[in-house]
Amino acid sequence: QVQLVESGGGLVQPGGSLRLSCAASGFSFSTYVMYWYRQDPGKEREMVASISSTGRSTNYADSVKGRFTISRDNAKKTVYLQMNTLKPEDTAVYYCNTVSYRTQYWGRGTQVTVSS
Repeated sequence: QVQLVESGGGLVQPGGSLRLSCAASGFSFSTYVMYWYRQDPGKEREMVASISSTGRSTNYADSVKGRFTISRDNAKKTVYLQMNTLKPEDTAVYYCNTVSYRTQYWGRGTQVTVSS
């Protein structure tokens, strides 16, 4: 079965950096588009970034452009989110996501807190 396991979250000061990882299993990882979403309590879940199956094409939410970078290692079945120049408004639970046959798959998420 599809499994997505996020890691790398934590508490960081404004202006700091974090690198999130999402380890995937149970599907042909190298053929799927992968996404990072985030959700703060009381807000809707927001797509942060996406990456094509080959990694050649990426897309970002306007709120993170120029600060976040999504990448993937198909040999390791892992997708990453490098987050730089973090702001308090980046505080959220970050989720890894993919879609297969119209079914959404989610990890359990990793908490990112940006605070001084």
